[in-house]
Amino acid sequence: MNSIDDVPGSALRTFRFSDVDEFRSAIRGLNFEFTPFVRKISAEQTILSLPGCEVNSTRAFPRVVDAQLIGNCTAIGFTMDDLNVPIRFNGSQRARPVVVIGGGGAAYTAIEEVQRHIASVVFSPEVRDRGWPPTLSSFKIFEISAAGLHRLRTVVREVLAEASDPVEAPELSLKGAAMKESLLGAVDDAFESVVSARWTLRANDGRSFRIFQDIRALLSDDLSQPIYSDDIARKLGLSVRTMHDVVRRYRGMSLHRYLRLRRLWLVRRRLLAGAESVKAVALAFGFWHLSDFSKSYREQFGESPSQTLERGRGR
Repeated sequence: MNSIDDVPGSALRTFRFSDVDEFRSAIRGLNFEFTPFVRKISAEQTILSLPGCEVNSTRAFPRVVDAQLIGNCTAIGFTMDDLNVPIRFNGSQRARPVVVIGGGGAAYTAIEEVQRHIASVVFSPEVRDRGWPPTLSSFKIFEISAAGLHRLRTVVREVLAEASDPVEAPELSLKGAAMKESLLGAVDDAFESVVSARWTLRANDGRSFRIFQDIRALLSDDLSQPIYSDDIARKLGLSVRTMHDVVRRYRGMSLHRYLRLRRLWLVRRRLLAGAESVKAVALAFGFWHLSDFSKSYREQFGESPSQTLERGRGR
């Protein structure tokens, strides 16, 4: 169930979700797609809208994420927890203090294997005059000092705590400008503490990321049609080995496993929209072995396809 806590006179909103199919409505500032790894979720997103920026604090769930930032913005992202299971960001992962940055139109892909607490600050218009690293078409990741990450986290926590109480509009405007300045200063400090780390070169390799984006775009065109490795490789001018290596690097799984997972979730979305029949949808997305499909569907979602369809028709 999705609940939204809107407090009069406050720019702070909290969204809570126990249904993965409703989570999409909370995503802001990004063209955002995700493929969950779990049946049930307990997610929370807090959004603070300030003059010229928006602060997001999200307690998410295991998933694959593909996102692209909207135009004329600069986004800064980092974790708010210290788990030893790092996020795979743009094909690389390390258990280090890191910050990511993207400019308007920049894209990224991430794999969160466990539940994570993530924060982002999206500045609008785009920040251009503070010496922050350029990003071009993809987000970049940088290892920073533990102190730099600690300051970022502290400022975000303090800003969200201060904004949790209702205030009058004039006061909110004054506080908001000061809060934005504190956030800008914390990001300045973070980038001044960047640590030279060779592992980030792989994650920031724009050419490899563009190859992955080309593969992803081709695979996203129509997952209901047969997809063969040789055809994909030929269309993109790649060897089959290179294509498989790129998919495994950025997805953390084989091409076959990823496509099957994506198809299952696309079927679910169609069933929840009130499809004609389970069989018709399964066949439309390439599941010809219906008993195997039903078993995989139940294992992934904890219910049968017909139960999902019934819920979809009852909405």
